Amino acid sequence: MTLAGRLLSGASLALLIALSTAPASAAPASNSAAASQPASAADLARLVDIPYERFTLPNGLRVLVHTDRKAPVVAVSIWYGVGSKHEPAGRTGFAHLFEHLMFNGSENAPGDFFKPLQEVGATDFNGTTWFDRTNYFQTVPVGALDRALFLESDRMGYLLGAVTQDKLDNQRGVVQNEKRQGDNQPFGLVEYVINDNLFPQGHGYRHSTIGSMADLDAASLADVKRWFSDNYGPNNAVLVLAGDIDAGSARALVEKYFGAIPRGPRVAPVPDGPVTLKAPVSLTLKDRVATTRIYRSWSTPGLNDLSTVALEAGVSVLGGLSSSRLDNALVRDEKIAVSVSADYGVFQSVGVLTLSADVRPGVSPDLVAKRMDEVIAGLIASGPSAEELDRARRVEIASKIRATESVGGFGGKAVTLAEGELYNNDPQLYRKRLDAYAALTPSAVQSALKTWLGRPALSLRVDPGERDLDGGPLGGDTAAKGARIDRTGVATSARTARAEPAMPGAGKVSNLDFPGIERATLANGMPVVYAQRAGEPRTLITASFDAGTAADQVRDFGLQSMMLRALTEGAGGLSSRQIAEESEKLGASLGAAAGSDRSGVLLDALTPNLTPSLALYAAVLQRPTFEAAVVERLRGQQLSRITAEANNPSAVAAAELSRRLYGTNHPYGVRAGGAGDAAVLGRVTPADLKAAHDRWIRPDNGRLVIVSDLPLSALLPRLNAALGDWKPQTGVARGVKTFSEPPAASGNRIVLVDRPKSPQSVIAAGQVLQARGGDDLLALQAGNDVLGGSFLSRLNMNLRETKGWSYGVGSGISETSDRVAFRINAPVQADRTADSISELLKDVRDFTSARGTTAEERQLTVDGATRELPGTFEGGAAVLTGLSKIAEFNRPDDWYERLPERYGAMTAADMDGAIRRAIDPSRLTFVVVGDASVVKPQLDKLGLPVEVIAAAPAAK
Repeated sequence: MTLAGRLLSGASLALLIALSTAPASAAPASNSAAASQPASAADLARLVDIPYERFTLPNGLRVLVHTDRKAPVVAVSIWYGVGSKHEPAGRTGFAHLFEHLMFNGSENAPGDFFKPLQEVGATDFNGTTWFDRTNYFQTVPVGALDRALFLESDRMGYLLGAVTQDKLDNQRGVVQNEKRQGDNQPFGLVEYVINDNLFPQGHGYRHSTIGSMADLDAASLADVKRWFSDNYGPNNAVLVLAGDIDAGSARALVEKYFGAIPRGPRVAPVPDGPVTLKAPVSLTLKDRVATTRIYRSWSTPGLNDLSTVALEAGVSVLGGLSSSRLDNALVRDEKIAVSVSADYGVFQSVGVLTLSADVRPGVSPDLVAKRMDEVIAGLIASGPSAEELDRARRVEIASKIRATESVGGFGGKAVTLAEGELYNNDPQLYRKRLDAYAALTPSAVQSALKTWLGRPALSLRVDPGERDLDGGPLGGDTAAKGARIDRTGVATSARTARAEPAMPGAGKVSNLDFPGIERATLANGMPVVYAQRAGEPRTLITASFDAGTAADQVRDFGLQSMMLRALTEGAGGLSSRQIAEESEKLGASLGAAAGSDRSGVLLDALTPNLTPSLALYAAVLQRPTFEAAVVERLRGQQLSRITAEANNPSAVAAAELSRRLYGTNHPYGVRAGGAGDAAVLGRVTPADLKAAHDRWIRPDNGRLVIVSDLPLSALLPRLNAALGDWKPQTGVARGVKTFSEPPAASGNRIVLVDRPKSPQSVIAAGQVLQARGGDDLLALQAGNDVLGGSFLSRLNMNLRETKGWSYGVGSGISETSDRVAFRINAPVQADRTADSISELLKDVRDFTSARGTTAEERQLTVDGATRELPGTFEGGAAVLTGLSKIAEFNRPDDWYERLPERYGAMTAADMDGAIRRAIDPSRLTFVVVGDASVVKPQLDKLGLPVEVIAAAPAAK
């Protein structure tokens, strides 16, 4: 449900910036760097501090307030103690369905909930449902806090009068398409199978939160109203306000908006805990996947049991760290798996622990399963070493430091406090868990592993082939569940109308104060673009190079990607394993990725460990080794990624659309971020990778873009010490990209990629425009916001909120150095594929002819785009992206600070004109990935040429 960030969408380094929150997989530099002593885990743990004040209203609403003045915004996060584990038999998926209905208007705020939030410039707004809870959140400018609290309180206390059968039917369709979208992915049915077999019928954690199609169909309007009355009382909720606010101000506002809402029934706790299987369970499935995947799963204790901290650390050592034992044994050393992973979901009352390994093609799955079990048994028998445990705890603590940088969103400070209060009546649960990490011993971890992984496991194997399960019936549970609602003492008299039913205004918004931009040059001439952001002890550095997938020039598609992946797999005299271990010791995260036009290497370092982290970073940039054995391992992994992309319907649609828009010889004729071409990667040698590195990853072809809590004067000497003597390879010319090939001819047509048994069709449509990324695209992007670039856009509101045929539809305009493209993405239910294409074409034709931007749409776009700026740049990663775009497109330093003025002067005619000059609906090319037996007869009735091609066959 989240609106895409309009300013940062399409950034060529978006994938790379996302790596800043990924698990550490970093890189060393020299043996002297390895000897540096990083800050202790206990010292790092003390950096996570979320002070708060707490009060409870007479109606039972618990309120927590955390003050953080770094940006003029407040996160509003409200958590209800009701989730899918509370659903009665035959009504699975209902908690999540109800969450959707909560966004469709209340008695005093009719209409879509997102509109009044976009008007005030809210960011990070959404809602989620999980086993234990349902939460709703938004980060708003301080001046809009009244409106946010009014909206949240109105749907808590005054919802039922606005709920109708039409709304229920519409959102039922949206949720069912969300289920189809998830089920349609490779391995999309695995969660159902694991939970069905770990837990008995009637257990609260057995069925999925999305539920079954039959149960969603059975949900009635009476169910909706009963669910609200039973579960959405203030005494079953926790409200957290985090940001530019104090407890005194918060209390007055909360009492004003929530104080009159009466208590609801008491929701009894669901006591269902971990289950021990009577005997091992072994299952085998088939799915359209790249390679066989082996799973081992157990249920464990929940969040409130601090013994799970020891188990989490053990699982990290097993499969979570980049240097984990499974990774080292199966992937690095024996090369019998292309990847391993550890997924440990810890909920209120149980945990679900799953280890997995993707089998290297050509290797016996039985061998991988055997070795996987032996590695697990070996750790149980010996326990982790002190050094392994220390790295695991550092990675966990560093992850928490990064997560709590923001005040709200999916994992910020508000979420951390709310989770502890709702599940444990203790907002400092995070502190207890961090302290428990700091105090862990290897023997405690070994004991936890022996206790919980020594029990019978659920073993699941998913083989490539045509899928042999139907996802529609999965996710349900028909077993009866006990009563859990106590209405004792709850008033049954009719509710009174809201005393102040008028929605508050938008309030004043502070002007964006984008961090001041400074520039410098390293001793070797490499430019530095820098902004200081005080607060979290964190330094983000992107070494950005003028390369990207466009540097491959199609004929070598995948070379740049593989070369970048190899950087952290051996450098500066350290092996892949040593690099991973050293980065984990530092709590650093380092990764590399290619966008369309730029290749980037990102370091996300904890500032107390910055100097040794920079040494690692420098080695990766300057001295990668490209060892033959490592290249062979990476080749296998990359080829497996290619096969995986060929089985992912969204990736197939995006890749095919790029080919059709730009042609097979244009540098953009491949999917940005794609794994590459199998034939290319099959012939790549270590020498090829080194040559690509020497041509493109060099100081005279790039720049450093940095956001840090340190001043530039303190940072520059460290940068020069690490990178100042870096020089281009002697005798090697700098790489130069060419865009001489014109895009392909365009016109309305449909390319149907036949993917049998797909429960959903993925529609991708687009057109290459005359504009380039360096042009002024502001009016064009604003017009696209109205057409398809926001949740409230015409495309999304039509196919999702009106028709209910899709979980979400959007359009965007890429920002590439050469010709940009307008693209539409629309996953839709299979039986409405042709109808959806008709509606998309109608909406685009209407917008580009008689029904352009209305005054209301223009005002909503302008208000949202300008008022959201302070919240957009709350986090360091967003500032880094902003700096990168300023540098990439040679924009003025005050680009973002001038946006409010520029948006304010923009007229509806400006937006319409920009769209109409750029986009021609008669030139849109459509790609559909779906089941041709279902879709082709529909498409034939549209009167457009249809070309059918086969999807990559399911691997055998």
